[in-house]
Amino acid sequence: MSEQKELRVRPFEMPTPIDLAMMVLSLVSVILVIVLAFARLNTQTRELLLFIDTSICIIFLTNFFIGLFKARDKWFYIKHHWIDFVASIPAIEALRVMRLFQILRVIRLIRVTRSLIIPLLRQRKQTTLASLLLALVLILSLSSMLILIVEGGVEGANIQTAQDAIWWTLVTISTVGYGDFYPVTTAGHVVGTLVIVCGVSFFGVISGYMASVFVAPEQQENADEQKKEMRQEVENVLKRMEQNQARILTELDEVKAELSKLKDGR
Repeated sequence: MSEQKELRVRPFEMPTPIDLAMMVLSLVSVILVIVLAFARLNTQTRELLLFIDTSICIIFLTNFFIGLFKARDKWFYIKHHWIDFVASIPAIEALRVMRLFQILRVIRLIRVTRSLIIPLLRQRKQTTLASLLLALVLILSLSSMLILIVEGGVEGANIQTAQDAIWWTLVTISTVGYGDFYPVTTAGHVVGTLVIVCGVSFFGVISGYMASVFVAPEQQENADEQKKEMRQEVENVLKRMEQNQARILTELDEVKAELSKLKDGR
C-alpha cells in the first residue's frame, strides 16, 4: 500500500521540462487575459491577442489529453489536473485566470526541488522539445504583435490586420519570403531582422534535434557493437594468457621431473 502511494506522489515531486514550458505559457496567457480585460485595444490587436490565446489553449488541451492517455490511473490524473483542463477552455476569460493555480503549483515544485538543472540535463530530448515549443509560441506572438503595432495605421503599410501580421511572421520566421507582405517603416525593418535571425536559429536547433533523434540510436548501436568487439577481444586475450600459463606450468613440471631423474641417477 505504501509503495502504491509512493508511486502516485512521485510524479508531482519533480517538474518535467514540459511542465515548465506549460508554466511559462500559462503566465503568458494570464498576461494576455489581463491585457484583453483592462487595456484599450483596437479591433485588430484584440483579434490578434485572442488568436494567440486560443492557440495557447489548444496547446494546453493537447498536453492534457496526452497526459491523460499516458496516465495509468485516469481518475487520479483527472482529479489532480482538472484545473488544467478547465483553464484551457478558450474564449472564457474567467476560467483562464485559473491558470494561476498551475503557475503556483509548478513554482511550489521548484521550491522543494534541490536541483532543477541536473534533471533537465538528464532529459535532454524532452528539454529541447519543450524549449522549441516555447520558443515558437513566444517568437510568433511577440513578432506578430510588434509588427502590427509598428506597421498598423502607417500610410503605405500593407500589414494592417491580425491575419496579415501572423502570415508575415510565419513567412519571415521560415525565411521563405513571399514578398506579399513586408514592413515599410524603420521599426518594422528592425523587427523583421530580429525575426529572421530568430527563425534561422530556431530551424538550426530543429535540424540538430532531428539529427540527434535519428543519428543518436545508430551511434549507440555502433558504440554497443564496439563494446562487444572489445569485450570479445579481451576475452580472447585472457584465454590465450590462460593457455600460455598452462603450457608454462606443464613445461615446469617436465623440467622438475627431469631434474628429479638426474638426481636419482646420481
